[in-house]
Amino acid sequence: MKLLRHGPAGQEKPGLLDASGALRDLSAHVDDIHGATLDAATLQRLRALDPTTLPRVEGQPRLGPCVGRIGKFVCIGLNYADHAAESNMPVPSEPVIFNKWTSAIVGPNDTVLIPRGSEKTDWEVELGVVIGRTASYVEEADAMDYVAGYCVVNDVSERSYQLERGGTWDKGKGCDTFGPIGPWLVTADEIPDPHALPMWLDVDGHRYQNGNTRTMVFRVPQLIAYLSRFMTLQPGDLISTGTPPGVGMGCKPPVYLRAGQTMRLSIEGLGEQQQTTAQA
Repeated sequence: MKLLRHGPAGQEKPGLLDASGALRDLSAHVDDIHGATLDAATLQRLRALDPTTLPRVEGQPRLGPCVGRIGKFVCIGLNYADHAAESNMPVPSEPVIFNKWTSAIVGPNDTVLIPRGSEKTDWEVELGVVIGRTASYVEEADAMDYVAGYCVVNDVSERSYQLERGGTWDKGKGCDTFGPIGPWLVTADEIPDPHALPMWLDVDGHRYQNGNTRTMVFRVPQLIAYLSRFMTLQPGDLISTGTPPGVGMGCKPPVYLRAGQTMRLSIEGLGEQQQTTAQA
């Protein structure tokens, strides 16, 4: 299934994308797409519905973040060896963990705001993994049983805030609008191998990133098992798994976003995002 949330910000309704590409409303069956509705039993109940019997959502409504009420937005840094090289950083021996604040979360096509004073706002297409079951001290062999589904994430980053302003990476990662997710949450049964997905990102029509999840350093089961030793992962939590090369910081000379530009990004099978940038 391709689950989604549609409507004005803060008033999103649950829905799904049917086989013809039409949006269907799920409001009669679940209150929202969030942690409490991502358990296996609820997903199976939704899967059993005939989408053609659901109300069709007419027009072109705004798509909200594909998961609501996210508790933790955990990100993995330098998880592609070639991206670590372009960043002039060593390939990590253990996963690098940082957070994006939940106030950064926006819909897949919402405006991305360049922070006041920013000169180095950057892009990163990433595979997002959404947790469907409470996970604590999970074994790697069992880790995929805890995945509800996958989505596209743009890990928008302000590099000077991240790397030049002292402290941790978080201050350059969690600015408002720096976490577009969606357009849909694709349930795990539709993605048999999350480590074989082409991914790309364009800015103003120029292809900067053109990678594949097969080049991850730490794969999804490793990440879930590892994270579950430092925190309990809860239903609806989102893990952003790192980016391939081609970020603006890695260009020679570096290229950064400015107001009025358009980002497009996609991961095979998970849909496409498009954001316009504006000055905060």
